[in-house]
Amino acid sequence: MQILQHDDYLALRKDGKVIEQDGHGDKVIILTDGTFLKLFRRKRLITSAAIWPYAQRFADNAIKLKQLGIPCPEVIKVYRIPSIERDAVHYHPLPGLTLRQLREQPDICPENIRERFWAFIDKVHELGIYFRSMHLGNVVLTPEGELGLIDISDMKLLGTRLSNTLKKRNFKHIKKNQQDQWVF
Repeated sequence: MQILQHDDYLALRKDGKVIEQDGHGDKVIILTDGTFLKLFRRKRLITSAAIWPYAQRFADNAIKLKQLGIPCPEVIKVYRIPSIERDAVHYHPLPGLTLRQLREQPDICPENIRERFWAFIDKVHELGIYFRSMHLGNVVLTPEGELGLIDISDMKLLGTRLSNTLKKRNFKHIKKNQQDQWVF
């Protein structure tokens, strides 16, 4: 993780467009070159993020997913930005549309999306990937026709296929989102 001084941070994000923020500030910025800067804050004093920051988790998970053949963002650099008390990951986004975006396309057949999604979920579970942020806004159909994952900081690679309990947790998480009910 590289320290990014405040002036360098301001230069990096200059003319970028904030696409996600919350009450604590900016979360995701599209930079002028089309790359993304995702900012993470530590929410508690005592947390595993003090040892393994979420920005580094994102980068480590990208490496693991690539090794398993799952398309995902390509990390450029991981930063610590002391002046704003944030860590950040700078990356090339995964090209394509999320399954939520695809669902809104008039010429797309929802049944085809549904079938591909569940086949992908089975593959992810067989590979031992426990993706706690699993929902249709985090699954992308790439221009090559592959499904991939984004927003990958909250993911664990277990090394063996997921247990039925963890599969049920994933399904429950997907069911929570009203926008995603049509896949069931």
